[in-house]
Amino acid sequence: MHFYFNPLDKACKSCTGAFPRGALATFRLFWDEAGEMPHHLDARFVFWQDGKERTPLSMNRTDRGFSVTLKFHQVGLYFYYFRIGDEYFGCGSLRNGTFMTQANLVSWQITVFDEHYHTPDWMKGGVMYQIFPDRFNRAGECPAPAGKALRGDWGGLPSYRPNEYGRVLNNDFFGGNLNGITEKLDYLQSLGVTVLYLNPIFEAYSNHRYDTGDYLKVDPLLGTQDDLDRLVREAKKRGMRIVLDAVLNHTGSDSRYFNKYGHYDSIGAYQSPDSPYADWYHFSEFPDSYDCWWGIDTLPAVNETSASYQEFIFGENGVLRHWLQHGIGGYRLDVADELPDFFLEKLRRTVKDSAQDAVIIGEVWEDASNKIAYSVRRKYLQGGELDSVMNYPLKDAIISYVQSGKTSQLRETLFMLMDNYPKETLDCLMNILGTHDTPRILTVFGGKNCSNKDEMAVTFLSEREKAAAKQRVMMAAVLQFTLPGIPCIYYGDENAMEGYQDPFCRRCFDWLHTDEELLAFYQKLGALRRQFPVFRDGEYDEVYADAGCLVYARKGAAQTVYVWVNNSHSEYSIRVDGTFEEYLTQTIFHDRIECGPKSYGIFTKVQ
Repeated sequence: MHFYFNPLDKACKSCTGAFPRGALATFRLFWDEAGEMPHHLDARFVFWQDGKERTPLSMNRTDRGFSVTLKFHQVGLYFYYFRIGDEYFGCGSLRNGTFMTQANLVSWQITVFDEHYHTPDWMKGGVMYQIFPDRFNRAGECPAPAGKALRGDWGGLPSYRPNEYGRVLNNDFFGGNLNGITEKLDYLQSLGVTVLYLNPIFEAYSNHRYDTGDYLKVDPLLGTQDDLDRLVREAKKRGMRIVLDAVLNHTGSDSRYFNKYGHYDSIGAYQSPDSPYADWYHFSEFPDSYDCWWGIDTLPAVNETSASYQEFIFGENGVLRHWLQHGIGGYRLDVADELPDFFLEKLRRTVKDSAQDAVIIGEVWEDASNKIAYSVRRKYLQGGELDSVMNYPLKDAIISYVQSGKTSQLRETLFMLMDNYPKETLDCLMNILGTHDTPRILTVFGGKNCSNKDEMAVTFLSEREKAAAKQRVMMAAVLQFTLPGIPCIYYGDENAMEGYQDPFCRRCFDWLHTDEELLAFYQKLGALRRQFPVFRDGEYDEVYADAGCLVYARKGAAQTVYVWVNNSHSEYSIRVDGTFEEYLTQTIFHDRIECGPKSYGIFTKVQ
């Protein structure tokens, strides 16, 4: 007995992917055998809202199988499978339906989102660039910071060894600053950059600045409020918006709110139970035993239920509105899974009330549509919280494909994202290959493993290894720039920067030595996204796939762009109707496109 169902096929599910509340959806099972379907056979559509009872609905018999139509009236997460006769029919490879035992049954998912959910159009189709501010570019002199080491050796090895107390202080600074970023805006424009995401810029003790000291003050080492305003202004002239990192789950212990070391002119929560910030934190034993992020005592965790903390963040004169009034384009939320739903919902209302087109991006490492964090199912993509997330599942899938030559994980991930995510989210997903929290993509593809940080500090690729790794980076970048979402370049990846885990992935940008080949490749990919509007919101359509080769199209109303990646040792010949031009090499193909081994291409029909 054979049936066909795939939720990404509109013949099977009339509303593919996630859909808005109130949508009418028809689900169709197709008899997939020669001959007539047995008359005695019946089918039921079994569905349920997350955490609620299952509802079996009898399906209507059709000429070719079964169908059922229903309307979803509530925002939320739903799951479903089919009972065909006495057998279970669930979600198999590539979302295709397959018969399963009850014990091994895998359900499909439906994300029903608020019908008013909309994500910023300005972000779609662009190019994002992530900057770790201390290490990108330094312009002018920096103030000598008390208690911090200001390095004079731009490009030197970041400090990584613990001190005599076993602590890594992260207090060495190379002096990258906001004026340094402004100075390089023309360079960024040459890459097609439309969004600059900056790791934290607020005053803090450490070089990573995830230990916020003052949410309303630019770190003096980075510059002034005027410097930030100038950066926002100059970026806007070049069609770029600035997204700031918002670290709202914890502060620094060295902050005006906690003030463990008395460096601020405030009464911090550590100093007195009568502090105006006392209920921002939870002390199990005052003052030295308190909740902190992952047990790190320099990062005391914030109590998000605190009314005064919420007023500080969300109020008319609060942190979020303050920076939006200075013209920033939105926020990336650090550790979004540690911010409760009520907090994220209030955050969205505040941000959208202040700037309707501001973007909210969450740091989520898994499938953000159904993540369970701390035993709670999250609601990130149902219309009341996030616009976008960091696309770690796609990052892992691209790396897997480039390293293994096997398309399976990449295809599974793409189909999962398209089935589970709202299209509004899909079109502005932050597609990464590396970040400040992961090894450099060139180092990943270089394949040299290190067992400890002392080895990481001194291990680099040979010229031959680097050349091979660059070819892999280029293949990965083609996928990153042409799949649904917005590509995010981690600063320096376009210049063949190397580095293992933190802090080696956070080295200074080398402005004295340019990898012209790789830079030109990234510039061409950036220009591609400007040239072809289909990358804003075009549909993804898989044209051909086998174990090592994938061909897909991005389709719009008036335009189609095709992409191939062939990470096998075989050669493929794609029959096409007409004349096509390959974008990267300007090669003209007539009626047939030749895809050589270990190759990639982007092609469109010549009018």
